[in-house]
Amino acid sequence: MKHIYSILILLLVVGCTKDFEEINTNTNDPVAVQPSLLLRQVIYDFGEQMSYEGFTAGNLLGQYSTALDFNLFDRHDLKSPQLGGNPWPIFYQNLRDNEIILNLSQENTALTVYEGPARIMKAYMAAGLTDLFGDVPYSEAFKGDTETVTPIYDSQESIYMDEDGVFDNLDKGIAALENYTGTISLEGDILFNGDLDGWIRFANSLKIKYLMRVSGKIDVAAQLQTIAAEGNFIDDNSENAIFNFTDGEPNSFRLAQLRVGDFNNYVLSETMDEILTSLNDPRIAQLYQPFANSTDGKYNGLLNGIDASAGVSLADYSLLGAIFRENTGLLDANFMTSMETHFLLAEAAQKGLITTDTETLYNTGVTQAFDYWQVDLPADYLTVDAALDNGNALENIITQKWIANSINGYEGWVEYRRTGFPQLKTISASLNNDLIPIRMPYPSEEEALNSINYTNASNNTEGNSINVPVWWDE
Repeated sequence: MKHIYSILILLLVVGCTKDFEEINTNTNDPVAVQPSLLLRQVIYDFGEQMSYEGFTAGNLLGQYSTALDFNLFDRHDLKSPQLGGNPWPIFYQNLRDNEIILNLSQENTALTVYEGPARIMKAYMAAGLTDLFGDVPYSEAFKGDTETVTPIYDSQESIYMDEDGVFDNLDKGIAALENYTGTISLEGDILFNGDLDGWIRFANSLKIKYLMRVSGKIDVAAQLQTIAAEGNFIDDNSENAIFNFTDGEPNSFRLAQLRVGDFNNYVLSETMDEILTSLNDPRIAQLYQPFANSTDGKYNGLLNGIDASAGVSLADYSLLGAIFRENTGLLDANFMTSMETHFLLAEAAQKGLITTDTETLYNTGVTQAFDYWQVDLPADYLTVDAALDNGNALENIITQKWIANSINGYEGWVEYRRTGFPQLKTISASLNNDLIPIRMPYPSEEEALNSINYTNASNNTEGNSINVPVWWDE
């Protein structure tokens, strides 16, 4: 009898474990991720979220628009984000997912085609992150599953200049694409539809952008001259690194999906109003609407940073244009464009960093910017109101780049910090001693989750001050 029980137990164990792995595998939760799906997700998620972030919080910092309600962020209390103002998790979530793509491309020769795009996206997002915050977790930041969940803060200089930094990843990304000889196509690519040459042009435009960004700290002339002479950068709007929004959900611009009260919270800023009006710039009709109380179709901007007692009326100020709510199929998630590339090259030429004609580059950038925003360029715009030599040439270049980046407000703010242009205004009721912030503060969750390293970074920024310059701005 004892032997019979033993046999029965053995049979039960064998029966229970024979299909154990199959039974306990969730077929709806795969353990292996497809890089094509992840690449699509990274590009879309980052582009969609940062377009919204850039147009809400970024546009307040860059003074494209003004928050009509009592908005602490618009008054430069940057630790109080409202509809936007905390891009930190957007960067880290997508940098983490992008690192998975990069690792897969190096572990499996069948996936080598993904290395170049993954490195370029890593450089792009890392630069965007450090340009906003300064020193940030980077070298240890994407190894929480194997090494540490409390990464050190790397210096901005090292993030740009060291191995596996911004420039290194751009160079390695270009090399990986140029040397790729496989037959497997790049899938999940919603920027260039698998065109590897498009990624190379994107990377070279980013190199121009970031070389100009650090040009106050290092000599970049020779590198810029080489890229300019080779001409293999984004040179036409048809080559832009963008993907299109749609008119309807779920892929419309997010402001179209919010309640109308959130959309109506943003109006034309006094800064943008004065600049566009002084230039007789017709793009104002695409980007904004005449204010409701106007009897002659005029526009009116509001100075940023109003306080609770201002008592302003929505009807007295210009709302955002219909392109940002009703017709968002005309909008793009903007990673890098030909117009921005030409403005950067025009700046380089104006400063003597490259040998080429500044005015030609400038005029091309302005022409492409009007085309990008689907507005006809007035015949005399480039010879009268917005002529390069009408005033300060460098200011004109940066101001036109600032206008063109109206869906990408963080860029306008970053470039203002680097160049001082355009001349932004002292806001109405500042909570920062009338100073325009020059970095984003580390979010409060860092103090709780990574306290030791956060404390060191905070000490290096005078208590996480928004008035301490980043490395390239020192």
